[in-house]
Amino acid sequence: MNHRSYLALAIPLTISTITTPLLGAVDTAVVGQLPDPAYLGGVAIGTVVFNTLYWLFGFLRVSTSGFAAQALGANDEREGKFAFIRPFILALVVGISFILLQGPIERVALSLMDPDADVRVFAAEYLGIRIWGIPFTLMNYVILGWLMGMAKIKVSLLLQMLMNLMNILLALVFVHVFAMGVSGVAIATLLSEVTAFFVGLFIIWNAFQHRLEMPSLKEMVHASSIKKMMSVNRDLFIRTLCLLTVFNIFTAKGASYGTEVLAANAVLIQIHYMMAYFFDGLANASSILVGKAVGSGDKHLYKKTLFLSLQWGVITSLLMAAGYYLFGDSLLTLFTRIPGVIERAHAYGFWLILFPITASVGIVFYGVFTGATEAAPVRNSMIYSLIAFFGTLYYFVPMYQNHGLWLAFTVFSLGRSVFLALYIPQLSKKIFPKRGVRLESDQMV
Repeated sequence: MNHRSYLALAIPLTISTITTPLLGAVDTAVVGQLPDPAYLGGVAIGTVVFNTLYWLFGFLRVSTSGFAAQALGANDEREGKFAFIRPFILALVVGISFILLQGPIERVALSLMDPDADVRVFAAEYLGIRIWGIPFTLMNYVILGWLMGMAKIKVSLLLQMLMNLMNILLALVFVHVFAMGVSGVAIATLLSEVTAFFVGLFIIWNAFQHRLEMPSLKEMVHASSIKKMMSVNRDLFIRTLCLLTVFNIFTAKGASYGTEVLAANAVLIQIHYMMAYFFDGLANASSILVGKAVGSGDKHLYKKTLFLSLQWGVITSLLMAAGYYLFGDSLLTLFTRIPGVIERAHAYGFWLILFPITASVGIVFYGVFTGATEAAPVRNSMIYSLIAFFGTLYYFVPMYQNHGLWLAFTVFSLGRSVFLALYIPQLSKKIFPKRGVRLESDQMV
């Protein structure tokens, strides 16, 4: 394992992963060209709601990838099949449940956000359409997680590119040709999610060589396997709850400063998502390599993955910070041309320069832990970071308002990196108990 082989895996995974936030980003950018900021505010509220729902169950992709990578490393075809079927059934059940609960979800979301009346109308319109895509998106998570874990990177990349290109084209046509407004971007996203699901299911069917028969109930509910899967998913669920608590408080508090601040924060958060998913691509590469190392008992591969993850996380963070410093103003105009929103976003853009520097290690090392299917440290580090967020929020928001809000978010991001990095020695000793792994500079490649 060296830089070239790590990047050969990480780059296509990064391209594949960066397409994920494009669904919300495209919706935001398309309506951001409309003259009324209420359109942008409505989609911003709707995007936060769906990010909340999807991130809560993002473990379906992450844990599936980890278990699939370990099955690949152990060359265990049977466990590879279970790594797909068990979470797929869970995704279907959860997705249907959300459709049945769409009324309460909309009421609670709009009550918590409490936007202006015109923003509320557009947010409800967006939510009512996109809610039907939840089962397909959650099952897509499992499909993509399994493909990534099995190192079928090109296929997963093509699948996500299909979904996002279709979303971009349909959104532009529905909004600018048929003048469908918020409904247009929501329908475009829904159709893209459904199409990606059926294409992905066809890919999985072929991957199993048309032998994706259901195992027996006894095999499905194997006690130790189910316990391990549920334990990992529980910890990742708690981790996501912490993350979403931060984002929802951030959005709700920003909304209290007016529609323009809400819209400016929405644009900056969309750019933040794109930065975060660049790191998530590195994390996916680390997850696959660590999963293979654990499955095959390859301590050398594990050590090399640790160092390469850290090195490229830091390098990428510096490149991103410099990129936003140089080209941030141009990037803002891709999302909106409303002068007041651009002015507000420019005023808070400094905090976005700090984000990649503070968050990179935490996001990339997240992949190391999920590849090892050891999620308790991830859970704990997020809880500690959330406490730091609340403390900063309490002391600085009353004085600095939206700047204080961004400061709290930056402290949270830094906490994710520091607290999780402290668990690396413990992880190394647990999966390779004889001597563990020391982070020595002479082992770098």
